[in-house]
Amino acid sequence: MTSAIDKIRLAKSAASSLAQAATAAKNEALRQVSLLLIARADEIIAANNVDLENAQADGMTESLQDRLRLDHQRITDISVAVEKIISLPDPIGDVIRGMSLPNALKLTQVRVPLGLIGVIYEARPNVTIDIAVLAIKSGNATVLRGGRAAENTNRVLVKLLQDSLAIAGINSDAIQTVDEFGRDGGTVMMQAVGLIDVLIPRGGAGLIQQVVQEAKVPVIQTGDGVVHIYIDESARLDWSVDIVHNAKVQRPSVCNAAETLLVHEAAVEKILPAVLDKLSASGVTIHGDEITQANFFAAVPATEEDWHTEYHDLNLAVKVVKNLDEALEHIAKYSTKHTESIITQNVENAERFLAEVDASTVMVNASTRFTDGGEFGFGAEVGISTQKLHARGPMGLPELTTTKWLVRGSGQIRA
Repeated sequence: MTSAIDKIRLAKSAASSLAQAATAAKNEALRQVSLLLIARADEIIAANNVDLENAQADGMTESLQDRLRLDHQRITDISVAVEKIISLPDPIGDVIRGMSLPNALKLTQVRVPLGLIGVIYEARPNVTIDIAVLAIKSGNATVLRGGRAAENTNRVLVKLLQDSLAIAGINSDAIQTVDEFGRDGGTVMMQAVGLIDVLIPRGGAGLIQQVVQEAKVPVIQTGDGVVHIYIDESARLDWSVDIVHNAKVQRPSVCNAAETLLVHEAAVEKILPAVLDKLSASGVTIHGDEITQANFFAAVPATEEDWHTEYHDLNLAVKVVKNLDEALEHIAKYSTKHTESIITQNVENAERFLAEVDASTVMVNASTRFTDGGEFGFGAEVGISTQKLHARGPMGLPELTTTKWLVRGSGQIRA
């Protein structure tokens, strides 16, 4: 029987086939992915239904089932997203900088693939496609561990990806999954020194911290999202109502959904009731401080734990602050450095917020739901990095590359 380490070695051996593939071949592989998603939609959905039945039997929450679920419309949307990646420039070979030295040596720094990327993620089968197609376009082989809850769906998707590579003339071993080995597969990935060039965890705080603490291979840390929106005293009522509602309700199970709302005390009377009324009408439970409870009787008392919580569902923590200074202090204490947003008409406050908040993405007068590779024009994303090396924010094609120096000489020796 093929072991997890055997599969990782297969991907490593096939990495050069992808790294050396021409842009046309990689784009053809992506075109086949897009076509096969539609052609095999019934097969994908049948496998996904098995995973959903198992998830329901295991008591998985509705919000997590929503992450797991695929239907014809979602598959069509994924197919269209793959087509968009085909149209993006191939980053491999891009010249970052170049120079000629006084001794006539010519130096060029160019983008190259990272090599073999390992990704450990939770029950979101759309992520399987997102990761794989970005890896293909950027010339990287991939080993995937997508979690037990999506195992049946991912098995079908990985076979589809491998078939697409083969049709394009690229070694199909360049994409592997170790899902069948369960947690042990993830452990092997974390210890695959010399095989996996970089490991990316994508999921909840527990998964991410486990990988960061246990991995022996290099890790790019993606973060959980304790995401804040601050409404200052000059905020427009209509913007406040619409932005907060969109950020919390449009898709509450994702990492860029708002989890904490901070409101300037001068905006409580004119803005807060309307914001909370619309949220409540959409089923959101408000966890409020004392001032919030006094102005919105349906609120439940907020605890210290609420300020730390990424709910992933229709719950929102709300706190009234005296000023921008207090809002910035709260964000600095509780932020996971994912996305933070301010709603304001005060240019000075906006610019100060942009300058002082330490997060991968900082916004003014916009929903936090825009922190997304697709929305940023990247086609998709491997994850949203909340660290500062080697990438930060949504990770698209350039973030899946490293560089190397090409030196061209004519007999020079160093004195």
